[in-house]
Amino acid sequence: MKKLIIINGPNLNLLGKREPSIYGSLTFTEFLSEIKPKYPKVQLDYYQSNIEGELINKLHEVGFSYDGIILNAGAYTHTSIGIGDAIKGIETPVVEVHISNTFGREEFRHQSYISPNAKGVILGFGLQSYELAIQSFL
Repeated sequence: MKKLIIINGPNLNLLGKREPSIYGSLTFTEFLSEIKPKYPKVQLDYYQSNIEGELINKLHEVGFSYDGIILNAGAYTHTSIGIGDAIKGIETPVVEVHISNTFGREEFRHQSYISPNAKGVILGFGLQSYELAIQSFL
């Protein structure tokens, strides 16, 4: 059984409420309940925090014992050298995920401190971006 974790960063706890034209109307809990049954041979864990240090701590915690990490660091993608360094320091491969196409948005969203240390990047496919990331580990 593959052991994967989805880690979401700031403001992703507001999915379903926040800018539904960009992020859709499903909460992340609703989305997880839809996709988990599709992958019975995957232990799919979930963690969300709005706090940068908590995200780094979680990466350290799971970065040597999981088969894969699916990370949407939200706005920290564009600002956090610390999260980028945490990914560089762990063994578990990370797939960077974004719900929106960050290259079609504000210019500051075109920079990622995650990408150089990630196994791959998936963006712009809505919540399906997470499912594509799961499939990349199977």
